[in-house]
Amino acid sequence: MAKKGYIELEGKVLEVLPGGSYKVKLENEHIVEACVSGKIRMNLIRIYPGDTVLMEIPICDLTRGRIIYRK
Repeated sequence: MAKKGYIELEGKVLEVLPGGSYKVKLENEHIVEACVSGKIRMNLIRIYPGDTVLMEIPICDLTRGRIIYRK
């Protein structure tokens, strides 16, 4: 369930960028730059190109997001 003011979408990681960012292609073919949430970073979960991830994207800026779950 998404928090208020956020949209939850699934996407596929295209590439890993320097500084802990990722390029993610969403289901609707948009490409978004994303970072990982604190829980993923704290539990040392690795994210590689080709992984399917669940993201939350703020309504005010649809070009950036946060990865909250790796499938």
